[in-house]
Amino acid sequence: MTDPRAAWEQDYQSRGQLWGGNPASLPEIPSGSRVLEIGCGSGKTVGALVLRSCDITAIDFSEKAVEMTRRAMMRYTAGDAVVADARHLPFNDNTFGFVIARHVIGHMRNEERRAVAREITHVLQPGGHLLLEVFSVDDMRKGTGREVEDATFLRGGGIITHYFTIPELEALFPALKKESVTSRHWTMRVRGKDLLRAEIFAVFRKRIK
Repeated sequence: MTDPRAAWEQDYQSRGQLWGGNPASLPEIPSGSRVLEIGCGSGKTVGALVLRSCDITAIDFSEKAVEMTRRAMMRYTAGDAVVADARHLPFNDNTFGFVIARHVIGHMRNEERRAVAREITHVLQPGGHLLLEVFSVDDMRKGTGREVEDATFLRGGGIITHYFTIPELEALFPALKKESVTSRHWTMRVRGKDLLRAEIFAVFRKRIK
């Protein structure tokens, strides 16, 4: 079985900054909020967080990704990026007001997704929010590669992708309250054909006991 950490490390080492463009748009996050970004990649989201004067901690299990995120943070002289595994977060319970996980848990197998969901629930403060983004079962890439679990496909580079339904995503976080779940569809033109891309964006809140 291909080691997913090695696959991602190789991808970042060979291709560098995998995602370009402007910093990702995010829902309203109050200034001073303590934010954890899981799977920071090359630091694309950091700019949007810094502009809101957030206290940012970013993690990735790829050393190359963390290196690139640290460079991005240096431009803003803010935040911290560390190498860590989302399945075993090195933080105390009730630490963060916001957790951001964009296209992270979809690159894991079922049991790993469940482990990360539990870890996220632990580190969120009561009343804290999880901002989550994954690919939908409507996405045109579903079915590309070898199916290793239901709706989970392994492609040639050793990276797996799971494609979610909305009920499945909601069920992954039973201890959190759903605030909103929306689908986004757009087309990508490849070799003269318009192909459908689809993702799900969800916001969950940790209940206050």
